[in-house]
Amino acid sequence: MAQLISDHQFEQFLREERLMGSECSSCGSLFVPPRARCSKCQGTGMQWSEMSGKGRLAAFTCIAIGPPSMTEEGYDRNNPYCTGVIELEEGPRMVARIEGVDAQKPETIKIGTSLMMKYLQRTGDQESVLAFAPA
Repeated sequence: MAQLISDHQFEQFLREERLMGSECSSCGSLFVPPRARCSKCQGTGMQWSEMSGKGRLAAFTCIAIGPPSMTEEGYDRNNPYCTGVIELEEGPRMVARIEGVDAQKPETIKIGTSLMMKYLQRTGDQESVLAFAPA
């Protein structure tokens, strides 16, 4: 049965520390973040599907000049942070912050590293931020 898939619901699941994607009832394709229409078969019969939170690092970058929210957390030219593309165990790829790696030495970060999702508390905020770290 098709369900209403919305960004608001996705954000609510993240607040509950659940990583949810959408699955096409026609062709079985999975998407994270979720979408209301399947980009493979154009089907609209999408339903929520919970992800395990396990994956592998597919690509990454270390960022020294980030948005104000990251600057407020202390990241800058002397303290870069890492963002990466994670290929989830279920198949879809998503972008998230990578914790537990040395962003000052990107040569030590390895493509294919097994990752597990974790939630970080933002400084002075009640919100959790989705991140991944080596498993």
